[in-house]
Amino acid sequence: MEKEKKNKKKTSSQDTVLSIVCKNVFTYFNLVFAIIAVLLVIAKSYRSLTFLPIIIANCGIGIFQQLRSKKVLDNLNVLAQASYLVDRDGQTVTVPMDELETGDLIHLEGGQQIPADGELVEGTVNVNESLLTGEADEIEKITGSTLMSGSFVVSGKCTARLTAVGEECYAAQLTTKAREIKNKKSEMVKNIELIIKIAGVAIIPIGAALYFEGVTINHMSVSESIVAMVGAIIGMIPEGLYLLLTVALALGAMHLAQKKVLLHDMRSIETLARVDVLCVDKTGTITSNEMSVTEIFAPIERKNDSLYSEKKLASRYIATVDDGNITMNALVEYFGKGEVFRDAEVIPFTSKLKYSQVTLKEATYRLGAPDILLSKNDYERNRALIEERADQGLRVLVFAEMEKDEHIVPIFFIALKNGIRKNAEKTFEYFNNQGVEVKVISGDNPLTVSRVAAQVGIRNADRYVDASTLETEEDIEKAVSEYTIFGRVKPEQKKSIVLAIKKNGLKVAMTGDGVNDILAMKEADCSIAMGTGSDAARQAAQVVLLDSDFSRMEDIVSRGRQIINNITRSATVFLFKNIFSALLAICAIIATFKYPLIPSHISLVTLFNTGVPAFLLSLEPNIRKQKQEFFRRILTNAGPAAFTAFFAIAVLSNFGERNHIPSESIGMISMYLLAIAAFMLLVHISRPLNIYRSVVVHLMFLGFILFLLLPLTRNIYMVSDIDPSEVKIFFCFAIAEMIVIKLVIFGLEHIRKRKRVDELKAIGRWK
Repeated sequence: MEKEKKNKKKTSSQDTVLSIVCKNVFTYFNLVFAIIAVLLVIAKSYRSLTFLPIIIANCGIGIFQQLRSKKVLDNLNVLAQASYLVDRDGQTVTVPMDELETGDLIHLEGGQQIPADGELVEGTVNVNESLLTGEADEIEKITGSTLMSGSFVVSGKCTARLTAVGEECYAAQLTTKAREIKNKKSEMVKNIELIIKIAGVAIIPIGAALYFEGVTINHMSVSESIVAMVGAIIGMIPEGLYLLLTVALALGAMHLAQKKVLLHDMRSIETLARVDVLCVDKTGTITSNEMSVTEIFAPIERKNDSLYSEKKLASRYIATVDDGNITMNALVEYFGKGEVFRDAEVIPFTSKLKYSQVTLKEATYRLGAPDILLSKNDYERNRALIEERADQGLRVLVFAEMEKDEHIVPIFFIALKNGIRKNAEKTFEYFNNQGVEVKVISGDNPLTVSRVAAQVGIRNADRYVDASTLETEEDIEKAVSEYTIFGRVKPEQKKSIVLAIKKNGLKVAMTGDGVNDILAMKEADCSIAMGTGSDAARQAAQVVLLDSDFSRMEDIVSRGRQIINNITRSATVFLFKNIFSALLAICAIIATFKYPLIPSHISLVTLFNTGVPAFLLSLEPNIRKQKQEFFRRILTNAGPAAFTAFFAIAVLSNFGERNHIPSESIGMISMYLLAIAAFMLLVHISRPLNIYRSVVVHLMFLGFILFLLLPLTRNIYMVSDIDPSEVKIFFCFAIAEMIVIKLVIFGLEHIRKRKRVDELKAIGRWK
């Protein structure tokens, strides 16, 4: 068969340099700004073009930061790509997934994702096709069976010939099938896009109406009407908000990439920052992927010194089953590989069965969990021996023989241990301090899991349950509210546990490293895979810890919270300007008064109350967990200042026109009133004021005053003096404005505190 097609697939997530430049330059609002600039040039109001340097700088910063992020992420993606053993030209070579070709003979084993469609030519494997079909059942594949990309090998080994690669196979649908949850936009992104869409639609009719009214009703010149219209439109455009979000997420991804954390989906940063419950597997997450045998011991009715011949039997069993999991690797290291049994029927180990089996003509042997394989009487006789090891955090297996009456007779027990991951205790302490509940979901003995969890400081590690006793969905829903440790969990139960937690309105993150974790990872709000885990888990996860260092979770959550908190703070000042400008423009149209603010005045206030402070405050670490909804939070913070400033300036404009106050004076007083409200908002969102935030606020205030006094900046921003008789009017409006803003903020905070007290009382935590 001719080898010509590669296994490369189109991905919408990988931006080119050209697409990054185009996305930042050719935007709807940049087009609006270009039209505005042309109109101002036509109107010969050149000093009103002060907004252009900020727009150009925004574009440049966005392009530069996203290109930096792309370079780091591209390098990381090369390291993260799955590779496969392939027979080519009489040799077995390692080939990256993208370089696989039609006709390749590929070797697959448990834990690997099937990268392209193929036909099994040698061996037997159990395959899970849940990512394609939604069914969790394992399917046995034998010689001649079809293998579909997007499914994964649960157990066994095989050789397959690839029949379709790239866009021609199911792998092309993997992104939508395995990561369908990732395509959903996060709360923060959806709300920011909503703000931008509303502003984008509103500026056209409002701008047209303002211009028409200025020319026809207020009898303004074309130039004056254009300047007034532009003053309103510029205030309504959230020009830096989406850029701020994009750059913040790109820088966050780049920061994490430098620490060997790969994000398949940018929204996972936000999701992890808001997580309430973290579900982890014991093996591969709390413990390392290195396992070793500590001892073998005889059942209660036998002596340890009689196990020599059985050890040889076990070595032959291991060679025959030949599973590729970490447990089998530890057994191989301890027992060695003996001669393979001939004419044996093999059932590989699966997390569903909890055992493996070799059937010979003369006997049948099994290796697996004692509480699963042994009869109740046999288990009870050996319970003390088993639990003595489990109480030390050791995992216990039994090697047993099945008699003709199907009674399982224990031959000997094997105790194994996992090493605790470095920094695991410190990481779980961090989550405890951050109010994130941890639940351990494992297929091991619940007592063993409980002891290991206690070693790393997981709260309530003594609350454990055997999931095999949870028979219904109702049992699981009740258990998630009572227990922290879940042992003997089947793959489909992991999924049910995650769904039960989400049913309580909590955000769930799930970590895992094996194929048995994938169903639960798909249902979690955010999924995290270990770099040393299975290919299938890494492909299905949103976050991959390439160096398998669980302590990276602290970096991810901290970075995510900093991004959310800083964008929330910045979005608040942007929304203040948008709400104020939209309300004042609509009021000017209805009440037929001249829009009082000119573009240069809006630019001056924006410079010291939106652009620069948003950037400076975004540099400060801020890892407080946000509990309030994004849009509600920014609206309740921006609302009081925006509505009060609008009302004050609308009243001032009507008052000024009736009392024949010059429009230039009304414009200057309006700018001062807008600046006062903006500075009060800046102080409010910077609370509690520490040294850094206090310095930022004072620098912005001093910078604003300096620009009002320096001749050069006064000329650029068209700042003029107001008559002494009009200063009294300004002070009256300013004092009233400050009092109203303070009262509204105080009232909202009082309501918020009372609501929080009621919530704590409802759950019994108020003292």
